[in-house]
Amino acid sequence: MSEKLAPEKRHSFLHNDEKVFEWDQTLEEVNIYINLPPNVHSKQFYCKIQSKHVEVGIKGNPPYLNHDLFCPVKTDSSFWTLEDDIMHITLQKRDKGQTWSSPILGQGQLDPYSTDLEQKRLMLQRFQEENPGFDFSQAQFTGSCPDPRTFMGGIRSD
Repeated sequence: MSEKLAPEKRHSFLHNDEKVFEWDQTLEEVNIYINLPPNVHSKQFYCKIQSKHVEVGIKGNPPYLNHDLFCPVKTDSSFWTLEDDIMHITLQKRDKGQTWSSPILGQGQLDPYSTDLEQKRLMLQRFQEENPGFDFSQAQFTGSCPDPRTFMGGIRSD
């Protein structure tokens, strides 16, 4: 049932009306998807993930991305892969349930409506995770949604 509450679509991060990458998030992760340029060998790409910073590029060239992250991540649980001409970066949120309005600090933020929809979806993911016998996929919030990290004592840790 939790897959019913997975992100429905990816958000696009644009710069000068050009798509830089797409991204989505779950309670625990932020995923970044970058279309790779053609005719570059996979061993030429690199990705450095730090607690509050990410750098992506082709060796010997200026970085494609070199930015601070919206929130800190767990570097030991974050990773990147290359598949089908896409670099997939998985950032493990340090604060589970934190709603990110963008992976990049101060740039490309979702509008308030989209951020609210993300927070509601993450809250329902939290309810589903904590109550696996129930189906929250059709549940709705009226009005503002509480913060998934702190609502009713916060997220339970195993």
